[in-house]
Amino acid sequence: MNAWRARTRGPLSISPHSRAEVVNGICLAAFRRDIGTDALRDALGSFEEDFATGRYVQANVPWRAALRRAGDLSRDHTPEFGSRTLDVLHVACAIELGSSGILTFDRRQRQLASAVGLKVIALK
Repeated sequence: MNAWRARTRGPLSISPHSRAEVVNGICLAAFRRDIGTDALRDALGSFEEDFATGRYVQANVPWRAALRRAGDLSRDHTPEFGSRTLDVLHVACAIELGSSGILTFDRRQRQLASAVGLKVIALK
C-alpha cells in the first residue's frame, strides 16, 4: 500500500463507509492480537492525520443513487460472483462518484469492479 500510495499524486478520495471499514479493520487487528496497543493507537492516529493533512479526503457520496446502483449491481452480478453487500456498495459508490478505478483487497470486489469497467488497484 505504501509503495502504491507513494506513486499516486493528489489526495485519495475515501467514502464514509470505507473510512469506517479501515478504522474497524485496524481495531479488529488489535482484537485478534495481530497488533498491540501502541500500534493500534499509531495506526488510528496516522489514518486521521492523513485526513487532517489532505492526503485523504472524504468523498461526498450521493447515497440514494449509490444505493439504487448497488441494487442493480447485485441483481446483475451477485449470482455470478457471490458479492457481499458492502463490496457491492463500495463499487456502486465508485461509479456514482465518477471514479475510474477502485482500490481493493477483496477478490470478489475486484471481480465486480472489473465487470463494470472500473480499473482495479488490487492490494494484498
